[in-house]
Amino acid sequence: MRILFVCLGNICRSPTAEGVLRALAAREAPELPLEVDSAGTAAYHAGEPPDPRTQRAAARRGYDLTALRARVIEPADFERFDMVLGMDAENLRVLRRRAPAHLHERLRLLLEFAPESGTRDVPDPYYGGPNGFEEVLDLVEAATRGLLAHLRASVR
Repeated sequence: MRILFVCLGNICRSPTAEGVLRALAAREAPELPLEVDSAGTAAYHAGEPPDPRTQRAAARRGYDLTALRARVIEPADFERFDMVLGMDAENLRVLRRRAPAHLHERLRLLLEFAPESGTRDVPDPYYGGPNGFEEVLDLVEAATRGLLAHLRASVR
């Protein structure tokens, strides 16, 4: 199963989701064959590592994002990945505009896998304070656990 997380610049939310899913899958679902990546809808930060605030917040919870580099989603990604998960409704709108119509069933919001969160959008913490990065981690951890449960069920 190939999963791509997508946000705007690929330096806060989507690399967080990539790092969290990699770590949780390795610990909690090593039987699942997963390929995980992240990308942005805009090229603002292409080639850059995740935002230092993102990296610090993730590291406090044991997630290492240092090797990740921002990239822009490419047309081939829609074919390559089984699931393309946007971080918010605007990301999803952009993905729907760019993806071929026959692949729209692969496009979803990450927080569909955390209905108990009470929100559909992972908020962008870039212009906010440090609590925003912690909120992103809380939401992403809940959603990736829900995603792992979904993937386990679909493998059975």
